[in-house]
Amino acid sequence: MQWRNSSSRYGVISILMHWLVAVTVFGLFGLGFWMVDLDYYSSVYTVAPMVHKSIGILLFVAMLLRLTWRWISPPPGHLQSHGRMTQLATTWGHAFLYIGLFVLMIAGYLISTADGRGISVFGWFEVPATLTSIPDQEDWAGLVHEYLAWAIVIFAGLHGLAALKHHFIDRDSTLKRMLGRE
Repeated sequence: MQWRNSSSRYGVISILMHWLVAVTVFGLFGLGFWMVDLDYYSSVYTVAPMVHKSIGILLFVAMLLRLTWRWISPPPGHLQSHGRMTQLATTWGHAFLYIGLFVLMIAGYLISTADGRGISVFGWFEVPATLTSIPDQEDWAGLVHEYLAWAIVIFAGLHGLAALKHHFIDRDSTLKRMLGRE
C-alpha cells in the first residue's frame, strides 16, 4: 500500500487519519452525551470533562495535520461513474465536516476557557485562555457546541450510509478506496 494519495487511491496516511478522526468524533460525542448527566458526587465528575477536553485538543491538532496532509498529498479525484450532483454533494459534504469540526472544537475551547483558565491536556501541556471577554461566552459557545455536535454526528452517519450505498447498490469503489482495498 502506498503512503501518499494518488490520482485514483487514498494512501495509508489519509486512510488512518480518516478513521482516527471518525472514531474520535463518535467517541467524544458519546463521552459528552454521557457526562452532561453526571452529578457533582459522581466519581468521574471532574475526570470525564478533563478527558473530553484533552482529546478535543488533540483532535484539533490531528485535524490541522490532516489539512496539512491534504495539501501535501491531495485526495484522489471523483470517480468517473459519479454524476455532477454526486460530485457537488461530496465536495460540499466534506467541506461541512471539516469546517463543522473546526467550529465545534473552537466552541468547545471557548466554553472551557470562558472563566480565564487554560485547558490542561492530560497534564502534558496547557492551552492558555486567550479569548474570555465575550458576553455570555460559555452559554452561546455551549449551544453552538451542542447543536453542531449533533449535526456533525448525524451528518457523519449519513456520510457512512452514502458510502454503503455506493458499495452495495452502485457497486463502485468509493468505500473500497477509504478502506485501502482499491
